[in-house]
Amino acid sequence: MAHYFTILISLLGGVLPALFWLWFWLKEDKRQPEPKSRIALSFICGMLAVWPAIEIERFLCGVINPGMCTGAVMPSFLLITLWASTEEILKYIFTFFSSFWKNKHNDEPLDPIIYLITAALGFSALENTFFLFNVIDINTITQSIVVGNSRFLGATLLHTASSAAIGVMMGLSYYKKPKTKIFFLFTGILISIALHTVFNLLIINLKKDLFFIFAGVWILIILLIVIIEKIKKIKS
Repeated sequence: MAHYFTILISLLGGVLPALFWLWFWLKEDKRQPEPKSRIALSFICGMLAVWPAIEIERFLCGVINPGMCTGAVMPSFLLITLWASTEEILKYIFTFFSSFWKNKHNDEPLDPIIYLITAALGFSALENTFFLFNVIDINTITQSIVVGNSRFLGATLLHTASSAAIGVMMGLSYYKKPKTKIFFLFTGILISIALHTVFNLLIINLKKDLFFIFAGVWILIILLIVIIEKIKKIKS
């Protein structure tokens, strides 16, 4: 019974914050909202991207930084960068096939941002669920709530901001030529990887200054809201 209770608490702690943020971001797309079925598919596909991400990251850890897998050493800069790259690229790939490919509803510059944020929140929901499950297993409920709030404020927003960076670049180039779109897309992916890598490095090296790290992520979110308002005004 205790095991099922742990699973339930982990799911609630991982999924509910993500759903709150999904509700928040979908309000930005009230003018021409995406079909609920597409939003649900994007969210679920974001969750599905967690499994290959875990396996690839585990493989990379064993090849590049074996000591880190046993907790003997800290992850190297290369490993942290490759982990960030893995997650950002997988989130994009899963969003591409669930939301961009042959989707007639992806018809305005704001849409790529909405779909990528939705997938990022799905990814974050399951990632946080796994994380909380392990924490609850070894700590008290109170400690788990504190950790859960930290991830709610930090990792969830980080996934949102990094994936949105790709969506923003796609939105800015929505009506441009194919070659320009490709350039903007790859630029967005590089920006997302850079944001993710920097966040992870700061979390590892500045554990006592989490407030400032999370404040930085909040600034990114505010900046994203401003950019979204600009992208809404882009005309063909």
